[in-house]
Amino acid sequence: MEEIRWLSPEEMRAWRTLVSATSRLMGTLDAELQRDCVLALADYEVLVHLSEEPGHRARMSELAEALDLSPSGLTRRVDRLARDDLVRRERCPSDRRGSFAVLTPSGYERLVAAAPSHLHHVRQHFVDRFTPRQLATLADAMSLVMEACPPRGGAVPGPVEPALAEP
Repeated sequence: MEEIRWLSPEEMRAWRTLVSATSRLMGTLDAELQRDCVLALADYEVLVHLSEEPGHRARMSELAEALDLSPSGLTRRVDRLARDDLVRRERCPSDRRGSFAVLTPSGYERLVAAAPSHLHHVRQHFVDRFTPRQLATLADAMSLVMEACPPRGGAVPGPVEPALAEP
């Protein structure tokens, strides 16, 4: 049996700070977006992603993967957005089982209206707290974490050797 590698105090501090900061940041951004724009952060993310796709449309399966959601989780979210006429679902003509989520004109208008407030808060609580170099380092570090963690439904990677410090 493999020996447990307990976290050092520095490692534990980094881990707990990441978990707490991420949770607090996302909760704050969600509350501010709902207060200012009556739009949940999770719904905003769907609208943003669709706005960046050609024709403002994406296959439901690809959208779920991009947003790291289960297919059923995305279905519930898109159904809620469809009730508010922000997104509509369309059947895929070439695959009877597939469907698309499509950003509606009112969904695009809602996104455009919400973006300035949301971006202000993202800058206030995150971007403006770092130097450009710190942001680049953070993005690089989080990319390593993402590489080690599969998207929802992906294969779980095997053990990884600890990163070596650069000389």
